[in-house]
Amino acid sequence: MKKLMFYCQHILGMGHLVRSMEIIRGLIPEFQVCFVNGGEVIQEFPLPDGVEVINLPAIKTDAEFKTLQVVDPSLTLAEVQEVRKNQLLEIFQRFQPDIFMIELFPFGRGKFKFELIPLLEQAKLTQKSVKIVCSLRDIVVTKTNRIEYEEKVCKLMNKYFDLLLIHGDPKFYPLSETFTRLQDIKCQMNYTGFVVQKPSLHPTLTPEDEAVITSENPLILVSVGGGRFGHELIDCIVESAPILAEKIPHHIQVFTGPFIPPEKLHNWQNLTATQKNISVSRYTINLLSYMQKADLSISMSGYNTTLNIMTTGAKAMILPFMGNDDQEQKMRAEKLEKLGVVKMIQPQELQPEILTDKIVNYLQQEHNRIKFDFNGVENTTLALKSLLLQPQLA
Repeated sequence: MKKLMFYCQHILGMGHLVRSMEIIRGLIPEFQVCFVNGGEVIQEFPLPDGVEVINLPAIKTDAEFKTLQVVDPSLTLAEVQEVRKNQLLEIFQRFQPDIFMIELFPFGRGKFKFELIPLLEQAKLTQKSVKIVCSLRDIVVTKTNRIEYEEKVCKLMNKYFDLLLIHGDPKFYPLSETFTRLQDIKCQMNYTGFVVQKPSLHPTLTPEDEAVITSENPLILVSVGGGRFGHELIDCIVESAPILAEKIPHHIQVFTGPFIPPEKLHNWQNLTATQKNISVSRYTINLLSYMQKADLSISMSGYNTTLNIMTTGAKAMILPFMGNDDQEQKMRAEKLEKLGVVKMIQPQELQPEILTDKIVNYLQQEHNRIKFDFNGVENTTLALKSLLLQPQLA
């Protein structure tokens, strides 16, 4: 069985980890997989059997993506960077992969060149033929220094990479709309379709999950991904709950995400303790089951959440994250709203009376269900198997 080493670095949310792990689930039957995680560990996050998972000393970032931060406060950033670089080189040397797959880099994660460039150099110098692959979502974060940024990306792609896998459907958002020099990248490029989470036919439900999911009561689901941002949305939902209780019979289930600061979670739980129409919880592995049940999903508009909305057909209202002037979520939300799939929430609408009216009105409206190519996991596996049959580039 061929070996595949997969590097994933999530630094703020958990979307990159979720998408990467779905890809890994599809690869396990075909490859011996070593998954290297550079972000903070989520203890409850389900990992598939049959994959070797290695957690590097974790690095995260602030909400504006300005600085890297060490999760373990007993270590300095310089110490962690040196440990991680050496550990990655050792993992590669021991595992001897046939394919080395990197999520996002070099289109993003430029601050991790300290460990990735030495690793790519080692991969190129090894006697064993190693195919190098970039795993990329559909929309690239736009940069203020676009000309310089795109030049760097093209140079790195052309120097090191054999294949670019774009996990999207060009009928929705071709990569060329956010990366103008796609034609200058010389390696093979494949659109895989969207990488989606598959609902479990027999999910393992906690008693709390089962009570909500099997209830006949109408449900509004609120989620903010990993929980390092989106707090203003939950603040507004908590303030809106008493007003909504007067207008609709729905129960509101809020999930704050695993990275939520404990004091934030406790504050929201205290504020809602006496309100019968809202519950605030930290995390669930059964978010898809909640979304299938929900009359309305209210969330941020990251890649994985919007795909959950699209594949379940849920009626949804979405708020784009725009920290560090990041336009990715806004671009996705605007296009989905034009297609009639979702209703977009503007930041200025995060006022209890305004949001309440928007929720009540949207519950009475129809929404579109549009199918794109959702076979990203299967097509990724096929593309990687095909890559191994091709000669190594000079």
